[in-house]
Amino acid sequence: MSSRMAAALNKGPHASLVPARMDRLPWTRFHWSVVVGLGVSWILDGLEIQIVAAAGYQKSLGMSATEVGFAGSIYLVGQVIGALVFGRLADRLGRRKLFILTLIIYLAGSGIAGLATEPWFLYVFRFVAGLGIGGEYAAINSAIDELIPAKYRGRIDIIINGTYWGGAALGAFANLFLLNTDIFDENWGWRIGFFIGPVLGLIIIYLRRHIPESPRWLMTHGREDEAERTVDEIERKVEESGVRLEPVPQEKAIKVEATGSIPFGTIWRVLWKDYPKRTVMGLSMMITQSFLYNAIFFTYALVLTNFYGLDASQVSLYFFPFAIGNLLGPLLLGHFFDTWGRRQMIFLTYVVSGAVLAVSAFLFSIDALTATTQTILWCVSFFFASAGASSAYLTVSEIFPLEMRSQVISYMFAVGQLVGAFAPTIYGSLIGEGEDRGPLTIGYYLGAGIMSLGGVVAAVFGVAAERKSLEDLADPLSKVKEDAAAQ
Repeated sequence: MSSRMAAALNKGPHASLVPARMDRLPWTRFHWSVVVGLGVSWILDGLEIQIVAAAGYQKSLGMSATEVGFAGSIYLVGQVIGALVFGRLADRLGRRKLFILTLIIYLAGSGIAGLATEPWFLYVFRFVAGLGIGGEYAAINSAIDELIPAKYRGRIDIIINGTYWGGAALGAFANLFLLNTDIFDENWGWRIGFFIGPVLGLIIIYLRRHIPESPRWLMTHGREDEAERTVDEIERKVEESGVRLEPVPQEKAIKVEATGSIPFGTIWRVLWKDYPKRTVMGLSMMITQSFLYNAIFFTYALVLTNFYGLDASQVSLYFFPFAIGNLLGPLLLGHFFDTWGRRQMIFLTYVVSGAVLAVSAFLFSIDALTATTQTILWCVSFFFASAGASSAYLTVSEIFPLEMRSQVISYMFAVGQLVGAFAPTIYGSLIGEGEDRGPLTIGYYLGAGIMSLGGVVAAVFGVAAERKSLEDLADPLSKVKEDAAAQ
């Protein structure tokens, strides 16, 4: 334990207005800086995934289809490990240190992978890039929820997570040029694609340097003076813009005592003894959305080529509306998670997406669809599913104690990814050579049912978190109990 941390832990209990002060802020330029500085990671991730998925490097590196698939798998494995490792570090060392470190790791891994001359070299640095982006999921979602005022938290978190699809659409567009051998040599186009993220990332690192540590995290780690100074600076900038801030009543203060690293036994107790229903709900939301997305997204091209006779070169054109539908869902529906309510909107998005997929499954089974109408139905289904999937990350981030927030995100992300990883293999086998629609129809009904189940579980066990302070949803582990404080 560092001398600074040891000194913080010896300070004793203190009352803090930091959460109340942060939640009463109006939307400001500061919050826009948080959205841009932290949210662009998902755009970069979506952009790169789509560029990598096109496998422009296959011929250059002499890779088989199996080896190309392994390059994707190793990236997902890196994400899981990165989330688990950096999620714990984000709770222990702070959000700011980790969201800068993980971005550097991600960008370095991505950029160096573009220099690959052998498959093993590509695998190593795809794994490194995965480590970084996995850590980003944990650190950034924690920071966003702790820095954004309660009344805006839902829509902002959902929109930011949904921007992944904006990046994916940009990646698909870039591939039309980067993988066109009339424009770029086949050994260079895909490499340029790998370099795009690091170049843009340099700008993001600069922006992140100006985003402060979460005052909430500072408050619970014995750095109350620093937390107060951070909020003072934010408020000063707000008032300089002409907004007058009312004082926060002292009765809204929360009394906390600094904590160190949270033992795994405590985390287990909180998840399965203190909040078992929330844990079940969070896991169900993460698993069901991950399964559905991996099942449809990773077999999207196979369905269009094997059942509708499209040429592989045409698939990218059909991907654009799919990506746009996924982007528009969070943008247009995110507001209602803060106004109508979390439980209602989660149920709606999960169940409606499942219902539309079930309708498409029936029409697919009777051969009543074309490639265009199939894509339209997918767009409608994932318009809702995308908002629901983004709300899964919001949910697991906001309903557990602050001191273990990043770790909870990482655990549930890891479980969702691991279960969802089976979906492409299952659905790929159901597609086969495209001669029989029966097996895939059953698979679509299964996916629709699984997604709908996630919505039902959320409706039963859901938490009305809209417009509520994080500390009202779950007491910090560092909070001093009233009876203890009176002794």
